[in-house]
Amino acid sequence: MLPLNFKIAIASGKGGTGKTLVATNLFHSLSKTGIPATLADCDAEAPNAKLFFKSKEESTSVVTQKVPVIDESKCTYCGKCHDWCNYHAIFFLPQPQVIKVMEELCHGCGACLAACHFKAITEKDVELGVVTTYTASNHNNLVEAHMHAGVYSPVPLIKAGIQAAGDHQMTIMDAPPGTSCPFIQTVARADYVVLVTEPTPFGLSDLKQSVETLREMKKPIGVIINRAGMGNQEVYEYLTGENIPLLMEIPFERSIAASYAQGKLITEADTLWKSIFLGLLDKIHVQWK
Repeated sequence: MLPLNFKIAIASGKGGTGKTLVATNLFHSLSKTGIPATLADCDAEAPNAKLFFKSKEESTSVVTQKVPVIDESKCTYCGKCHDWCNYHAIFFLPQPQVIKVMEELCHGCGACLAACHFKAITEKDVELGVVTTYTASNHNNLVEAHMHAGVYSPVPLIKAGIQAAGDHQMTIMDAPPGTSCPFIQTVARADYVVLVTEPTPFGLSDLKQSVETLREMKKPIGVIINRAGMGNQEVYEYLTGENIPLLMEIPFERSIAASYAQGKLITEADTLWKSIFLGLLDKIHVQWK
């Protein structure tokens, strides 16, 4: 059996493959079996896992980031802060003298503060979003990271959400799609990564990118094929050729799609699916150890 502080990331190379379907139904199956678990919705730009559960809000915390404030009366317009900013968050013109902070691009790294020798730069807190903890199935927790509109990067929200989930029980992390920084920040904290894909050329292309990234990170992986039966065999051939375990198939059926569209869990409608999702843990355990 997997340890209680085990973290599983449910990820995908692109949106719409069904990772939230997998994450929510796995969490529900664990909860109904009495296994302590937390579901962390790390897709901070568009979290939706809470829609599948009747839940009660327990706590909310605001996530902030330090951004620079430039005192133009002290600024010598040397441009050093602009040169040190890797994120192009400081707009600078030597003539006419213009210097402005573009807060939406700032990553809060503090490089500009270190660069300025004239004490012209201070910092202020800017609100990025909120992390909310809910009580969901069988008193297990659901943690949602939700980024405010216009914020450049969800990474600080993801870090705060995973921290709020804790490590005293099993954590299921619904990762953001793609292979960029939000994906990296989520899977970096996982003990095992489940990649959800579909048997199409587009699904295979994004799966390959995810696999390459995770192999660079030396993360153990397995794959779930959603909408099985709708495409071709290329994904299966790829998994066999790369020796990547196929953990589960979810068939391309109207009833599953309809249930998901209505905000319902397939493990609640059919106890067979509950057993299948619980069996997923046994397969992960075999691969992990």
